[in-house]
Amino acid sequence: MKGSTIEGGVVVSRRRKGVARGLSIMDFILRIVAAVGTFSAAVAMGTTNETLPFATQFVRFRAEFDDLPSFVFFVVANSIVCGYLVLSLILSLFHIVKSNAVKSRILLIVLDTIMLGLAIAAASAASSIVYIAHYGNPKPNWFAICQQYNSFCERISGSLIGSYVAAAILLILIIFSALAISRT
Repeated sequence: MKGSTIEGGVVVSRRRKGVARGLSIMDFILRIVAAVGTFSAAVAMGTTNETLPFATQFVRFRAEFDDLPSFVFFVVANSIVCGYLVLSLILSLFHIVKSNAVKSRILLIVLDTIMLGLAIAAASAASSIVYIAHYGNPKPNWFAICQQYNSFCERISGSLIGSYVAAAILLILIIFSALAISRT
């Protein structure tokens, strides 16, 4: 009886390590996907501009991302989150090798939570401007500009998708790290 209990304990221990290693591998992959999402969101927003001719060839209307501080914040915040995600790949690789590391996982949970907050703040700020660009607001006489600046609006809307996907992945990463800690 005692031999089977010890053997059963060893099997359970190996299973827990296998689950923790699987979570670590998934953590690494998700960090890469989130980094690509924040990078593409920052690049798409940062390179967005459109020029429309007016009555003459010399008078033109131009829409650029840096005309609005919310969009500048969006680009900077997504760049910071992307940089963090790339740097955190080192710890993620460490967790694949040593799946029972707890202190570094706690550090990742704290930093991931901070980056999640930054990513959500940036995406939310940009979302409000994108909403007004699409629909306007008649009370203060803010007109929708997306009927004229189609390309500009498509790019800024698309960049929001990458940022929100990265924020969702950061939330999943926090949950994975907490699960991995509970398995050790």
